[in-house]
Amino acid sequence: MSRPWEAASCGPAGAQADRFAALVPEIATERFRLRAPRISDFPIYARFLIDTDLAVASEEERRDAWLDFCQIAACWTLRGYGSWTVQDDASTPVGAVVVNHEFGDPEAELGWVVAAGAEGRGIATEAARAARDHLFGQMGFATLVSYIDPANSPSIAVARRLGASRDRAAEARLAEGLLVYRHQPEAAQ
Repeated sequence: MSRPWEAASCGPAGAQADRFAALVPEIATERFRLRAPRISDFPIYARFLIDTDLAVASEEERRDAWLDFCQIAACWTLRGYGSWTVQDDASTPVGAVVVNHEFGDPEAELGWVVAAGAEGRGIATEAARAARDHLFGQMGFATLVSYIDPANSPSIAVARRLGASRDRAAEARLAEGLLVYRHQPEAAQ
């Protein structure tokens, strides 16, 4: 059940939101389209942010996920880069590529999430590769990191398929028990 603040704007405000979203670069892959996040995409991002279904999340978890989702979406206006929702050829949202520089993080992060029920189709790898290549190519990034829980073996596998390598020095500086996988432009070629 969505909450009133999770409803999309309509009328002139909705049209303004659509015009702003049109400024976010779209990226096409062989099977997917990466586009600006919409409020209706919140459940996909919440899965990344709280790793639980919104239907069973506590109000505090839902609130924290909503605030993080708003922060992720705001990255486009504040930094000129941000996250994309991944759509399949039927325009169904199937995942997200999260690009953010969160409070306290020493570097910009490249993350990914796949919608519940869409796992195992290579969505995260294909979409994250396209976003990473855009960030290195058109946006001039020199490096990106992925912060990954050591127990998250699917994300570790995606990072490795993308050519990222563990950065143990960054892990020591982070001191949060997360693995740091570093993405370099040369691995993108």
